Order: sequence, then C-alpha cells, then structure tokens
Amino acid sequence: MVGNATIPNFSSFFLVGIPGLEVFHCWFSIPVCLLYVMTLMGNGLIVLVIKEEPSLHQPMFFFLCMLAFNDVAISSAIAPRMLGIFWLDAHLIGFEVCLTQMYLIHTFSIIESALLVVMAFDRYVAICHPLHYATILTTPLVIRLGLVSVARGAIMVLPCPLLIKRLMYCTQNVIRHTYCEHMAVVKLACTDTYINRSYGIFVALSVILLDIGLISMSYVKILQAVFRLSSKESRSKALGTCAAHICTILFTYIPALFSFLTHRIGKRVPPSIHIIFASIYLLVPPAVNPLVYGVKTKQIRDQVVMLFLRKKDKDSKH
Repeated sequence: MVGNATIPNFSSFFLVGIPGLEVFHCWFSIPVCLLYVMTLMGNGLIVLVIKEEPSLHQPMFFFLCMLAFNDVAISSAIAPRMLGIFWLDAHLIGFEVCLTQMYLIHTFSIIESALLVVMAFDRYVAICHPLHYATILTTPLVIRLGLVSVARGAIMVLPCPLLIKRLMYCTQNVIRHTYCEHMAVVKLACTDTYINRSYGIFVALSVILLDIGLISMSYVKILQAVFRLSSKESRSKALGTCAAHICTILFTYIPALFSFLTHRIGKRVPPSIHIIFASIYLLVPPAVNPLVYGVKTKQIRDQVVMLFLRKKDKDSKH
C-alpha cells in the first residue's frame, strides 16, 4: 500500500473512503446509492418529458436538459467508485484512472457552474426583456452557450492532471478521501507543489467569483424589474419562475464553498466532516435538482403528471 522511498512514482493509489469512519462505510453506502438512483431516474425523467413535449422546446428547458446530462455525468464520476469502496473494499485505483476521475469531476463541476450562469441569463432576458426573448435567445446562441460552458471546463481543468504527472510520489499513495480530488492527490507528492496549488486556487477562485458575480448581477436586475411590476400576481409569478434556479444555486455553491475553504484554511475541521461535505456537494445537487425543477416549474410538473396519466391509461387498456 505504501511505496518505497527510492521508487519515484506509484502505479496506483489507495482511496481510504471516510477516514475514522470506516466501520460505518456500509451505512454511508445507503444514502450514496439512493442519491445516485434518484439522480439517474430524476434527470432521465426531466430529459424524457422535455424531449416528448414540443411546448417545452424552449431555451430555458434546453438549458435544463444540459444541466440534467451534466448532473448524471458528475454523479457517475463519483458514486460507482464510492460504492465500490463501501461495499467491495475496492480501495485501489490506478494512477491514470485516478487522474481521469479527478479531471472529469472538476470539469463537470465547472460546467455545472457555467450552466447556472447561463440559466440566470435566461431568466434575466425572460423577465427584463420578455418581448425580445425569442430574438435574443435563438437556437444557435443556446448551442454556443452550451459549447462554451463545456469548453471552459475542459480547458481550465486540463493543466491539473498534466501538472500532477510531473510530481514525484516517494513515500505515500494513500488518499484520505472518497475520490481523487485535486488537492488530496497533490498533497501526497514529495516534490514542490507550489505551481499545482497556485493553479488549483486560481481556477477555483476565478470560477466561483466570476460565476457568482454574474449570477448576482442577473438577479439584481431581475429583482429590480420584478418590483417595478404593478400587479402583485405578476410579481409572484416572476419570482416563482426564479425560485427553482435559486434553490439549485444554493444547493450547489454552499457545500462547494465549504469544501474549498476547509481544504485551505479549515485546519481544525475533522477530515471526516470535510470529506462528507466534499461528497455532498457532488452527490446531492444532481439528485435534488430534478425534484426542485419538477415541483417549482409548472410546465414540467404538469407534463410529468400527464406522462404518468397516459401510462396509467395504457396499462388499464391492456
């Protein structure tokens, strides 16, 4: 498990899981499995409903489809490996596989953040410029925004595994985590990691500050426009359309910020608490988002009900 100091690198790492709480791994596997199943079923249902209903073929719902696909990808990058640790004691992970998992997790996380910005822009245009909504958010623009979101994540994270490959791992290959998180892997190196740590902080801060700033600007403009509406009913309807998006933002950014800060300045935070939160911010939003959008978005709620009613009618006829 632990290599010889004369050997420059390891062919694999050992993922501990949740340090200090190994005896409870079987119990932790239950919420992880439930969240993963909820993610697959909920996001699959959202995509199916939007695909089948022509009235939902609008930019807002196209962005929601992109978010659903990304949520499934993020959850699939972490949950199966975690369940392997919890159920099968499959702690060993190959060096290249570890870097691939790290790249995918961080890339999908940045794409998620970008999609939340794009969805905030969508709500801004819909509420502040409703008459120009169709002319501003055209299909080509929707596609471009989706591609830019993916490209930004893929390009920004690419240097991380490349920089890690230049590091030497002399005495430790034990990652005290449930997955290959960037800083958890970097901290094991026995050579200078200043560039790795600096680039990791630059990426995290630039994404978080830029995206939260853009989302905040959008919602300041939205709130200004909403409170200028004369009708109380119009104000409630406008705020209602944003409620699901705001819930998603809170579910995504609050645990992510906690995880980021405890890695850098939270020395007194127990490793088990940090790792649980680091797993929560990747597993909970993908599972909760379909529920939030299903409950808060009337068009989706209505179509889900119709879908099940049609299925029930077909079953009763047979």
